[in-house]
Amino acid sequence: MDTRNHSSVMEFILEGLTDQRGLQLPLFFLFLLIYVVCMVGNLGLIFLIRVSSQLHTPMYYFLSNLSFIDLCYSTVIIPKMLVNFVSEKNFTSFPECMAQLFCFCFFGIDDSYMLTAMAFDRYVAICNPLLYNVTMSPRICSLLVTSVYTVGVIGALVHTSYISSRSFCGTNIIHHYFCDILPLLNISCSRDYTKELLVMILVGFNVFVCALAIFISYAFILSNILRIRSAEGRSKAFSTCSSHLAAVGVFYGSIIFMYFKPSTSDIIQEKVASVFYTTVIPMLNPLIYSLRNKDVKESLKRILNGG
Repeated sequence: MDTRNHSSVMEFILEGLTDQRGLQLPLFFLFLLIYVVCMVGNLGLIFLIRVSSQLHTPMYYFLSNLSFIDLCYSTVIIPKMLVNFVSEKNFTSFPECMAQLFCFCFFGIDDSYMLTAMAFDRYVAICNPLLYNVTMSPRICSLLVTSVYTVGVIGALVHTSYISSRSFCGTNIIHHYFCDILPLLNISCSRDYTKELLVMILVGFNVFVCALAIFISYAFILSNILRIRSAEGRSKAFSTCSSHLAAVGVFYGSIIFMYFKPSTSDIIQEKVASVFYTTVIPMLNPLIYSLRNKDVKESLKRILNGG
């Protein structure tokens, strides 16, 4: 069989989240609401950070980039997902599918590494506060963000180039609501299990490296917090990290379940897990990172009052 860079199937059908007719319309409005909240929340946070001098710090610089990534991430997934709920069949061409796969991988990897950069920022702020301005200088922050996007491009190119080189000569139905790595591999008729293992190792490497870096950062942070004598001081220090920890837990938990799940897991469980990190988390990030934050609230009040 010829496995060179070609595909006899040039159009795919996305199966969608569910085939139950009674759920289509409610789910359409649910995910439309999620998308609107995501857009408003992330765009609002980016705007607020840009116009408020009080928020021109490394922490909010990373947060504005995370909001941009989440905004793009949800835009890659949700609009196409909404089509599934209002059409008989959701067709997507081969180039369009590969473009969605590339963007999904790019922003997904960026999200993971940006969370890692934010964990490093919190580590420096709590464990080395006197050196914070020197360690997290504008040059270092720009270098970290540039590195995040560079790693995202490399990872997305590797995944997309491999998938696009497969042959799809059987079914053209993707059992998912977007073009993802595993669902596409499952319908390929030119599978190379050795190379697929390398692809999964790369996914695992990105997850492991980021999770390990975050774990080490928080091990030092926790050790430092426990040395603070006053309960109020410990509570204040921990409150600056609790939102980030919550987002990290949900993000990595859903990814680990999706890509390292037991072979007995069904398609519905996979879709539910992927919904969390493709739609729910990008919507929640502006809330869990900012609405509980005193500086953001004060900046928002100042903008609304015309100050």
